[in-house]
Amino acid sequence: MSRPHPAHGSLMSLVAAVALLTAGCSATADGTEAAGCRETDGWSLREQARWLRSTVSFPGATAGEGADESAADKDAAVVIRSRGTNDGGPLCEPIRVQVEFWELTATTTGTDMTSVLRYRLVTDGSEDRAIGFPPGLSAAERDACTGVLMAAYPGARLTEAELPEDIGHLTSPTTADVEFGTDRIGAYRLFPPSDPRQCDADRRPTTTPAATSAPWPRDHR
Repeated sequence: MSRPHPAHGSLMSLVAAVALLTAGCSATADGTEAAGCRETDGWSLREQARWLRSTVSFPGATAGEGADESAADKDAAVVIRSRGTNDGGPLCEPIRVQVEFWELTATTTGTDMTSVLRYRLVTDGSEDRAIGFPPGLSAAERDACTGVLMAAYPGARLTEAELPEDIGHLTSPTTADVEFGTDRIGAYRLFPPSDPRQCDADRRPTTTPAATSAPWPRDHR
């Protein structure tokens, strides 16, 4: 019986090792690696936004404002959920994400929009990340003239050209009333002022003064 030449055996071992290494690093058709993470090499901001779109949720505060009952954190404004193997798994390399909040103020001429908080983070989808409302913008704190717009997007801060040009008079809790000038918005949610008809030119709710008691004593006749 012949024995394999030592050099031949070493060569076969090297080939086997290379094959295993190649199999361990190869990506599947959907971009998920055999190691359990998704490769992001060469992803554009638009592709990163697409990944964010199915990862971000907006729990809200009340069912009347479109609360997301599937969200893990009911008190959060924005939640970036972790990704399991059944939905693509986490990313092999984290991406940079901005979560921005704008205060919307209804006036008699339209709606003013002011950025009040921008939260920067990196995420690979391996754990849940929850961001709360800025002070004064939770459902319990907003008055009839105040709303909030929230957005999560990859990359740097939005430029002026990427912001909505004109949000006009907001009257319904839908996202159809806001159009960003970019395709790198992963997800956004709008909670408009609850009753803009009550708001005057000074951005304050107009209320009817409470009734006062009669200026004379009870025994007046």
